Amino acid sequence: MRAEWLGGLAGASLAVLTVGFAACGAAGPPRAAASPPAREREKDPAVEGVERRLAEGRETFRFDTFGDEAFWGDTLRLHEAIAGAAHGGVGPGVSPRTALAVGLKVDLDALPPQVVQALKGGKVDLDDPATTLLLLQQDAVVGVTGRFDAGGALRSIGIQCALCHSRVDDALAPGVGHRLDGWPNQDLDVGKIVSLSPDLSPVARLLGVPEDTVREVLASWGPGRFDAALFLDGKAFRPDGKTAATLIPPAFGLAGVNLHTFTGWGSVPYWNAFVAVLEMHGQGSFTDPRLDDATKFPVAAANGFGHVRADPDLVAPKLADLQLYQLALEAPRPPEGSFDAAAADRGAELFAGDAKCARCHAPPLFTDAGWNTHAPDEIGIDDFQSSRSPDGRYRTTPLRGLWTHTRRGFYHDGRFASLDDVVAHYDRLLGLGLTDAQRADLVEYLKSL
Repeated sequence: MRAEWLGGLAGASLAVLTVGFAACGAAGPPRAAASPPAREREKDPAVEGVERRLAEGRETFRFDTFGDEAFWGDTLRLHEAIAGAAHGGVGPGVSPRTALAVGLKVDLDALPPQVVQALKGGKVDLDDPATTLLLLQQDAVVGVTGRFDAGGALRSIGIQCALCHSRVDDALAPGVGHRLDGWPNQDLDVGKIVSLSPDLSPVARLLGVPEDTVREVLASWGPGRFDAALFLDGKAFRPDGKTAATLIPPAFGLAGVNLHTFTGWGSVPYWNAFVAVLEMHGQGSFTDPRLDDATKFPVAAANGFGHVRADPDLVAPKLADLQLYQLALEAPRPPEGSFDAAAADRGAELFAGDAKCARCHAPPLFTDAGWNTHAPDEIGIDDFQSSRSPDGRYRTTPLRGLWTHTRRGFYHDGRFASLDDVVAHYDRLLGLGLTDAQRADLVEYLKSL
């Protein structure tokens, strides 16, 4: 049956794929005996519960759509553009090569061994949308779930947290590897993917603009960016004409960090609920009366986004375990040899001392303990993005794992192209008078975190 609907897939590739997918401290004196057998019999319910909940949280992070197929599939009909006219959809369809080009990733561990070998041997047709459909059937496209009918036709599609906040290690090929949960997908072109929809009129009606304007806005985002505030205030561009979209942030290294986003907003479970309901358009409840402010959030206020109720609620029951898993995602250590260790040691002294970095980015969290936000003038930048948040402030961003997201620049909007530019900015703002060598040492320290 599957071979029938795959129709146009190249013969050799089809044979390989269908067969492959079908197959598939210093030691002290010894302690007094504490009855090890008794200890083994004792079970800590809290520890056992955490292990179970971590597994549930990971499942939610990676695979739960919260019922958002109703939006991405039923409303925007995105699945039709992915399938293509040859497979019951519209247009040319989305091939694996196209999917990888817009930043989608393939989970190597979800692929049967035969398919992995075929990919290694170049025997898989990466230019046929039918191959994309097979990958979706295997849950191998990170952050995307396809819903198929009994005949193998794609009938809807949903997205997960992992779409924006996971990458792969490129173990097999660029974009194909083992999952790296929590890493920001700097390649993901959300705007271009959404623009594949054959019908963006629901978004146009929400924002009160022509559909062509919606597509223009989506095209302005570019890779690694998303505008979470667009559906709140309708502001698509900064006063200087640049996109209002911000960089996709990491979802790792947040244990002990009070606020989740660049501009504060709220805690990890707050933001997860916000995104699941208002951005992913999942079926869930969400409350924030701050969104009733029609002056600051005209789109949100007009549509009651601060008081969303759903029955059943597919989001709230998942928030606790999702938070637990997310807080367990540690910032990855930089690769060996990726920074100058001696220079980093000197930079650490500067960071804690004359450079004044630790006044806000206090180790070991590398953010403020407590209410970790600052006014725009404290950090020497404009207030455009902070003014789109309830408190009008910027969060002190945790610094661990900076090396994982250097390609799109730094700060919420990537305004500083390099860490050198960030250090130079604060040198000027605070009048530090650092030498070139000191600035270089600080950069090496930041790369070491």
